[in-house]
Amino acid sequence: MSKTQANSKPPVVHDDFGQTGKFVRENQKSLLFIGGAIVLMVLLYLGYQNLYLAPRQEKADSQMYQAQEWWSKKDWDRAIKGDQGYPGFEKIISEYSNTKAANLAYYYLGIAYLNKGDYRKAIDNLTNYRADDNLIAAEALGGTGDAYTELKDYDKAETYFKKAADKASDKFYSPFYLKKLGLVYEAQNNYKDASDTYKKIKTDYPESNEAQSMDAYIARVDAHL
Repeated sequence: MSKTQANSKPPVVHDDFGQTGKFVRENQKSLLFIGGAIVLMVLLYLGYQNLYLAPRQEKADSQMYQAQEWWSKKDWDRAIKGDQGYPGFEKIISEYSNTKAANLAYYYLGIAYLNKGDYRKAIDNLTNYRADDNLIAAEALGGTGDAYTELKDYDKAETYFKKAADKASDKFYSPFYLKKLGLVYEAQNNYKDASDTYKKIKTDYPESNEAQSMDAYIARVDAHL
């Protein structure tokens, strides 16, 4: 063996596990505190969901049916304010915030105000509604577009009708909102986009009710081009 080989030292191997163990030992109290805080947060969340939110949701559901009944009969005032000891949608939202019932109440309330002609309140409530169901979400977006149309805020109406058509993603509902979008373009004298929108209905949704009358709409706007 050469002298160089005999005097050579083995390479230094970094003990990552040893270093980690040292880190844990030195920071044991902090890690235990963090772990305990995470467990506490999980327990608080579960307690909030099961002991606070769930009972409130059940109670809200039991009180909401009468407002829904009024709403279905287009008795907008009682659906909004309540009557005969039953709460309306406004009270459901106020007393049962953060529940699914209160979230759904925003939709009902927005549509009620839309039908009463109170378009600002309709917009406020419909835009507060959050939903996983695409069709109901599309109806809320479309209702918002209707309210902005009535206020002659056509730019925002255009935005919401586009969102409604995309959200619906349905051969029956999407052409319904696209037709409203085309009418908004017409109201702005934007005949090119109106024509393109009507032609899209005819091409993409040929079996829809809206498609059956699109030739007349297309001819009307194309006459301005």
